[in-house]
Amino acid sequence: QEQLVESGGALVQPGGSLQLSCTSADRIFNVYDMAWYRQAPGAQRELVASISHAGDTDYADSVKGRFTISRDNAKSMVYLQMDRLQPDDTAVYYCSRGTILGGTYRPVKSGRGTQVTVSS
Repeated sequence: QEQLVESGGALVQPGGSLQLSCTSADRIFNVYDMAWYRQAPGAQRELVASISHAGDTDYADSVKGRFTISRDNAKSMVYLQMDRLQPDDTAVYYCSRGTILGGTYRPVKSGRGTQVTVSS
């Protein structure tokens, strides 16, 4: 059984919005720190946003003010609301479970990803 399953990726026009969802099969989801990564073709994987088990959030400079990460512990889900999307946001987006230590998110497990394409 997959531990993390992403959904919601799609083709969207520049300036549009999209919400990604991630379902976790972990039985104690509420104790984990979670994050979203993305990887564009030919580029390294980039940490987009993280949310601690307590709900504290952090964002990459490139998405601050446009993306919002949230979680629903009762449903074992984490979301990424993406607004004012730009072509540079095109990538495969991965949900991640990990640990925040010293202010740094360290991934432990990731899903298979969902494709987001921003193009007119």
